[in-house]
Amino acid sequence: MRKIRVLIVDDSTVVRRLLTNALASDAAIEIAGVAANGKIALAKIPQLAPDIITLDMEMPEMDGLTTLVEIRKLYPKLPVIMFSTLTQRGAEATMEALTKGASDYATKPSNVGSVTAAIETVMNELVPKIKQFCNWTSNTSAPRATGKPGMQPNNRPTPTKVLASSKPSRVEIVVIGVSTGGPNALTEVLPKIPESFPVPILIVQHMPPVFTKHLADRMEQLCNLHVHEAIDGETLTAGGVWIAPGNYHMAIRRLGPQLKVALNQEQPENSCRPAVDVLFRSAAEVFGANVLSVVMTGMGQDGQRGCEAIRQAGGRVFVQDEATSVVWGMPGAVANAGLAHKILPLSKIADEILSQTQSSRAVNRPVLAAQK
Repeated sequence: MRKIRVLIVDDSTVVRRLLTNALASDAAIEIAGVAANGKIALAKIPQLAPDIITLDMEMPEMDGLTTLVEIRKLYPKLPVIMFSTLTQRGAEATMEALTKGASDYATKPSNVGSVTAAIETVMNELVPKIKQFCNWTSNTSAPRATGKPGMQPNNRPTPTKVLASSKPSRVEIVVIGVSTGGPNALTEVLPKIPESFPVPILIVQHMPPVFTKHLADRMEQLCNLHVHEAIDGETLTAGGVWIAPGNYHMAIRRLGPQLKVALNQEQPENSCRPAVDVLFRSAAEVFGANVLSVVMTGMGQDGQRGCEAIRQAGGRVFVQDEATSVVWGMPGAVANAGLAHKILPLSKIADEILSQTQSSRAVNRPVLAAQK
């Protein structure tokens, strides 16, 4: 099996060396080359034929965003992972990059204490993402960027099982789990939900602190609903959207007649905090059969156990299909476990959320705000 060829684009000699050492230590990866700015990178892509690019944000001559736009014109499917700082400015730039076609992002290690720790941090965060986007199934068929557009990961069709339809319970809450490719997926779904939407929407998007705040602010500008980063103790109301803050699990608790947001920093689940499973289990415990859950594009299996809890409580489970997912890890895990009632293309998810919520409320009498 041939190695994954990575082009590293960063103006810092130290960072280029760090990435080279970290990535080359994995037997499945080789460094195709390095570039100190976007202009050099664009010249090297047809020469080096990389499978994937790591791209810095701030560089001389041609910065990361400008480079990304040019890459997308020539190589629309070539995976590009932004390598950005965990700062306010870095988060803003990363969110913009994701809207302009970046495949994913990783944060530069900071305050880790040693070069060894920095390398370990890079390997833990960046290497799995590189492998996910370049999951070759043979040593001869993996595509490369050869000067022509169209390079993409080798995703094999995966058999899935869909649950038989049954009369749905009245939807009282919508919970959404998403990861890699999530910001653009949410941009497709949330703006289609009207201001009159009758139930709360809670979202776990795998992102670090600062980044989730910028995601919420961006969604607030695009949506009819009020979207914001969740605060512990807030009361859930119809038509509101709460996004779990980075580094905090988000759950739901019942306090008398009111439903509250509950944040905590308990141990990560599925190596994630926030974790989709935590939110989904909580929704199943509080709302029982009155939950509508949606799992969209993302790496890993976070959400599968939460969907099991929702299914056992009688709730509904929708997942995004493979064709429209950036990575079909999370939704694929749910679908292949036989937990999905529907497998939907991204363009149909908002319509199905609306249809399910409205139809269930038309045929079912109101229920208590949450199970006692």
